[in-house]
Amino acid sequence: MLKIDRAVLVAIDIQGNLYHAMDDREFLLQNCRKLLLGVRALGIPVILTEQVKIGETVPEIRELLPDLDPIVKETFSCWHHEPFAAALKAAGREQVILLGIEAHVCVYQTCLDLLDAGFEVYLAADAVSSRTAANREIGIGRMTAEGAILASTEMILFELLKTAAHPKAKELFKLIK
Repeated sequence: MLKIDRAVLVAIDIQGNLYHAMDDREFLLQNCRKLLLGVRALGIPVILTEQVKIGETVPEIRELLPDLDPIVKETFSCWHHEPFAAALKAAGREQVILLGIEAHVCVYQTCLDLLDAGFEVYLAADAVSSRTAANREIGIGRMTAEGAILASTEMILFELLKTAAHPKAKELFKLIK
C-alpha cells in the first residue's frame, strides 16, 4: 500500500495545447487538482514535467504548484531525461504516483521505465487521459499488464490517509466531496 513517507507524485505534461485536445479534459483536471492538493496537504513531494514546444502547464494546475519549477523535457519518458531522474532520486521515494497526459505516450513510457528501474508505480487512472478514449484505455491496459498498480484519485488519497483520525483527514474529505 501507499505510504506518505515513501510516495512521490509525478504530474506529466498537463500543458496548454495538448491539454485542450484531451478526451474528457474537465474530469481529468478535476481529479488532477484533487490529487495534487491532497498530496501537497500530506507533505508528499511533487515533480512537474512539461514536454517541449506544446505550451506551459495549464493555469489551473500551475496555481497549485507556485513554488515548483517544471522539468522541461524532450524525451517522452520522463525517466530518460537526466534532470527528472535526478529529481526523482533526490526525493528518496520508491513509490511513484503518476498522473497526466498522454496515457499512451509519456505516461506509459515513463511508467514502464520506472517499473524497470525498480519503482512501485501507482497509476491514477482517473487522472490520466489521451486525445481519444481508446488510446487512454490501451495505455492504462498496457501499464497495468506490465505491473503498474491501478488506482483512482480517491483510492490513493484514502490509502495514504489510512484512518479518519489522521490530522489531515478533514481537509482531504473536503477535497474528495
